[in-house]
Amino acid sequence: MRVTRQLPWTLVVPALALIALGATWGRKPGDVVLALVAALLAGAVLASVHHAEVVAHRVGEPLGSLVLAVAVTVIEVGLIVALMASGDSETDTLARDTVFAAAMITCNGIVGLCLVVTALRRRIATFNAEGTATAFATVITLATLCLVLPTFTTSTPGPTFSPTQLAFAGVASVTTYALFVFVQNVRHRDFFVPPDLAHGAEDVHTEAPSDRTALFSLAALVLSLVAVIGLAKVESPAIEDAVDAVGAPQSAVGVAIALLVLLPETLAAYRNARRDRLQTSFNLAYGSAVASIGLTIPAVALASIWLDGSLVLGLNSTQITLLVLTAGIGALTILPGRATLQEGGIHLVIFGAFLLLAVNP
Repeated sequence: MRVTRQLPWTLVVPALALIALGATWGRKPGDVVLALVAALLAGAVLASVHHAEVVAHRVGEPLGSLVLAVAVTVIEVGLIVALMASGDSETDTLARDTVFAAAMITCNGIVGLCLVVTALRRRIATFNAEGTATAFATVITLATLCLVLPTFTTSTPGPTFSPTQLAFAGVASVTTYALFVFVQNVRHRDFFVPPDLAHGAEDVHTEAPSDRTALFSLAALVLSLVAVIGLAKVESPAIEDAVDAVGAPQSAVGVAIALLVLLPETLAAYRNARRDRLQTSFNLAYGSAVASIGLTIPAVALASIWLDGSLVLGLNSTQITLLVLTAGIGALTILPGRATLQEGGIHLVIFGAFLLLAVNP
């Protein structure tokens, strides 16, 4: 009797998503096609999370979280540059709005969600304060250097950097990110694993996948993320139309794009929180924020040499206020190394305020 092996959905759905991406790229499809694209986008997100978990299981923490964060961010940068180059809409602030939205989504939305999930199950959410504080300090430093300072510099008119200042911001971002990766994965790796594992407890899991399986999942992860980001680009004209229809400012487009491209990290972080692996959730959240700023700003700084128009990076007063509030509350949440339902709820309230003000400033 002949036995046939069916391809898993984690390969079929991304393949269909890539086919849909090729068929719709550069076009403005109708509502029915957009609905199909949205369904395939959701499936590709789920597939990317599955493959990311396979890779993370093979390489261990915190390197596993880094793989997903960097993969998403690199492709996100390509999406931002592609949208900026298209010139179809006002894109001078697109990089700023997307990066700031990524910081708010990760530091408040994802962190708050994971704290609430863990606190509801365990009453007290515990994590490694040393590593989490290091990651959060890196996020706030990069956000201040790249997104706050341009608002107050005087060398150029408006919330922009001069060429020299932009070059420094790009170099500082890459250097800071590289230092963070070294500290996280080499120098102080024990700071970024769950507290019980840092003190020698065994990590109880199923048998780790083979190298071949992990490499196959890594390739499938990249293809899935290409489908996610590419289909998000296909959906972007519809997003812009929706933003215009509700009378929201152009900055809401960057928020919508960030919400789409961060879906894989959000789902992966939530699933880890459900499994009582809050430190892994934090590694995903803060690691994504560090990568988003540390890699996007240098990339768009280089791209701005060839693109027309100015590169507006400075946040407005409302955005700066939200960032300062996030910095203060985030520090109070992280430093004790344990948090309750209240801290998770506060982060979600800040995230809700960010979403409201993005649509209704």
